[in-house]
Amino acid sequence: MRILFFGQTKDVSGAAEMKINIPTPVDADEVWSKISAAHPKLAAFRKTARLARNGEYAGPDTQFTDADEVALIPPVSGG
Repeated sequence: MRILFFGQTKDVSGAAEMKINIPTPVDADEVWSKISAAHPKLAAFRKTARLARNGEYAGPDTQFTDADEVALIPPVSGG
């Protein structure tokens, strides 16, 4: 699975992306657990950042596979 970081999540992780391997489909909680294990400071974004799977926002019940591209979308403001 390819994880993409944007904005503050990119700054905190120190990378634009990372790869993780998952053996079976997992839900959003498990994706967050894997990301947080690799970059513990990203756990602070769990309540505010959204996950996107293959270009579409993902909900808590979305199933992620090893072939997915997952993006952490931090909150944005604008006008």
